[in-house]
Amino acid sequence: MVLPYGNGAPSNPGASWIFGKKDKQKDENYLVANILNEDDENRFRIVGSKGASVLPSNHPCAKFTFPPPPPPNLRRIGPRPCPVCYLPVDQAIASMPSSPSASPVLQNLTYVHDENPIKTEPHGGSDFGGYPSIKQRSDSFDVKESMTVHCGFVKRSKPGLQTGFDFDESDVAELQQFHDIIVASAIFGNYDVIQQPRNISEEAKKNIPFYMFIDEETEAYIKKKSILDSSKRVGLWRIVVVRNVPYSDARRNGKVPKLLLHRIFPNVRYSIWIDGKLQLVVDPYQILEKFLWRQNANFAISRHYRRFDVFVEAEANKAAGKYDNSSIDEQVDFYKQEGLTPYSEAKFPITSGCVLIKEHIPITNLFTCLWFNEVDRFTSRDQLSFAMVRDKIMAKVDWNINMFLDCERRNFVVQTYHRDLLEQMPPPVANMIRRPPALPSMRRRTPGKRITRRRSSSRRHRKAATGNRDQFLLSTF
Repeated sequence: MVLPYGNGAPSNPGASWIFGKKDKQKDENYLVANILNEDDENRFRIVGSKGASVLPSNHPCAKFTFPPPPPPNLRRIGPRPCPVCYLPVDQAIASMPSSPSASPVLQNLTYVHDENPIKTEPHGGSDFGGYPSIKQRSDSFDVKESMTVHCGFVKRSKPGLQTGFDFDESDVAELQQFHDIIVASAIFGNYDVIQQPRNISEEAKKNIPFYMFIDEETEAYIKKKSILDSSKRVGLWRIVVVRNVPYSDARRNGKVPKLLLHRIFPNVRYSIWIDGKLQLVVDPYQILEKFLWRQNANFAISRHYRRFDVFVEAEANKAAGKYDNSSIDEQVDFYKQEGLTPYSEAKFPITSGCVLIKEHIPITNLFTCLWFNEVDRFTSRDQLSFAMVRDKIMAKVDWNINMFLDCERRNFVVQTYHRDLLEQMPPPVANMIRRPPALPSMRRRTPGKRITRRRSSSRRHRKAATGNRDQFLLSTF
């Protein structure tokens, strides 16, 4: 059996195995329930990232090959992880580039500052992100050496202070600090449960901060549960409370840190973003080495596990009630007028969008700025706007995104349920020891003599049953 969080075949001594003893059986069980299905074969074609380096023969992952799908007689549960070959943490750290990647064409990127943004055209925008005109939007895709674009926080030159999406002053100072790498996530509207990362190396715990952005509603909940204290930490996560959120929609507020981390952290080299419902289960150094540094890439994101086409994704969002149907139609119609065509094998697919792996350089910062502007102008369903922004930038400059497989993403993050679903689930069933029934008595009966049986009191039986139930409930918590 190939294990889900291992790195290639067990016989490969140079590949890193990241099982913790406590979670090993849980991880093995997780894989058994998530084995590839033969029907998924077309979705697992690996396309190398442009500029990806050829691994030397002595590289621990040089001989790693993607395994074929298993026989079709295994029960399909749904999307599932596939094996990924990671370097050991120390080798991954040694692979970090000493200097930034080159940014094609764009060298200097600055941001619009407008203390009194005014809406002048019918299409979208907000006081937080500003109201770029159609012409300004069009010009922002014309990549030049120096550019100034809308990118949230328009009311002030420094994000987080009286801009909407505000931070405490002590947090603003911390967010300005230099870091090679950060990991970030967010929970707004008390929508998810904070998930603690697993399999994190001591080097990462020491050198990589993990930031969790929450709104005041989520803060009140976790304080009530005595999870958050004056240290502003919950496990590995450093909690940053956002005041004066710009949108009434919690999911739209979540797009701010997701797409604008380079504005919140102006002095960071690399970031890994994971949605709030995800649990990180692979070390950040290993993720960056695998999906950025080894590929000579500066932006990586997983493709959608099932859908490739914006039109198909739009219909799926409408069918699932993810957003107002007329707003989705308006966005897709706008993109049609701009030349959006259905997916073909000559085009790149859409994304699932719940994990972003990014080097903070001008071209990637421009990409996420313009992606955010589309989310601010149209619907908050970022899968609909991703491909349009990506394709427009790629048409102007020699730049590419490492769009890795969805099953590879599921190798390093585990998806959990949103809080509302978790609270509807029954408590876990305790392991109960079932004793075998007593053997019948072997005493010989005296012929003709009737044996009288003592009947137990139903009241006593009910009392005992109640006591056993209370014991069971205690054992489940």
